[in-house]
Amino acid sequence: MRKLSAAVAAFMVLVAVVGVAQTSQKGGGDIAGPYDLVAGWPQNWCGPGYVIGSTAGIWAESPDRVLVFARGCLPELKEPGDLVPERNASGYDLSQKDPARHPRWDHIINFVDRNGRLVESWEQHNKLFRRPHRVLVSPYDPERHYWIVDDGMHAIYKFTRDGKLVQTIGTPGTPGNDETHFARPTDIAFLPDGTFFVSDGYINTRVVKFTRDGKYATSWGMRGNPPNETRPYYMNTVHAVVTDKNRRVYISDRANHRIQVFDENGKFLDHWQGVPLPYSLLLTDDGFLWSASGQTQKFTKYDLNGKLLAAWGTFGTIPGGFWGVHQFHVDQEMNLYTADVHVGRPQKFRPKPNLPASERARLITPPIRPVRTVTTSSSN
Repeated sequence: MRKLSAAVAAFMVLVAVVGVAQTSQKGGGDIAGPYDLVAGWPQNWCGPGYVIGSTAGIWAESPDRVLVFARGCLPELKEPGDLVPERNASGYDLSQKDPARHPRWDHIINFVDRNGRLVESWEQHNKLFRRPHRVLVSPYDPERHYWIVDDGMHAIYKFTRDGKLVQTIGTPGTPGNDETHFARPTDIAFLPDGTFFVSDGYINTRVVKFTRDGKYATSWGMRGNPPNETRPYYMNTVHAVVTDKNRRVYISDRANHRIQVFDENGKFLDHWQGVPLPYSLLLTDDGFLWSASGQTQKFTKYDLNGKLLAAWGTFGTIPGGFWGVHQFHVDQEMNLYTADVHVGRPQKFRPKPNLPASERARLITPPIRPVRTVTTSSSN
């Protein structure tokens, strides 16, 4: 009888546990797809009364070194949390024509650890920037330089890891459409030999190829009218560029709602129609292209033939929602980082535990892996 009673007791405990588990699995809204939001990341580095401004770029070198490229600090909303906020953080005047509407211009380049703590900020370089747009590191560069794109300055800056400016591409403050000028560039992509491509961008609507030492090689693209210009080479807002392991170049033809594919010399290969307002692109090491939509606010996954494989994401200023993911990145632990240009916030997500295979396929895997990792100590 004692053995039977023990078995019955164990069974009753199991029933209770299963009941709790079943209850905990009810409901839910699938706000962040296969991810859980990491609450409180990052900590607000702007201080009391202010919040992080429009967030243009984000790059995760490691879980403990995440570079966030922000457009200064904004006064805190008096009534935050509405689905549609009272202001669009990206709409603040960045030209400095209206000082009353210009963000407090500090904390532009920031480094954050896994707990969201600010460990480094390059305040010495704030005056270089007018409208932060992207931050990148070439996976093929053993020295791991930081490339910073500022479309308002019409320039790209290359820094060492300790913050020394070593190269400038374009003519800062002066727009143009030739070998030494950009007109609001947006992104960079790299090849293993150091060749790189610039999407240029809002005004010029072209892709520019440079040699590894930054010399102009060639360019292609011309303005085509929205909303659905189907001819190749015609573009409207060239907002992102990535390359694959076969040296193909994929560009976000944003206002035409498509992705165009070229070889490394600008020969047209393919285009994928119906990609809704692709703000940012990420090509993963396992060979998929992810796009962050500024229209649906979803992440969409494609194979390299353009077939849609998965999608997830929710519009809103609620925690875990999106309103304009301007850049996104993934670290070695599969954590996802997003830079929200309209809400004005970076966010961090970690994969949910025990995902079924169907959900694991919706995780964004890491980009092309670096040749090696250089460690650098950080200080305030």
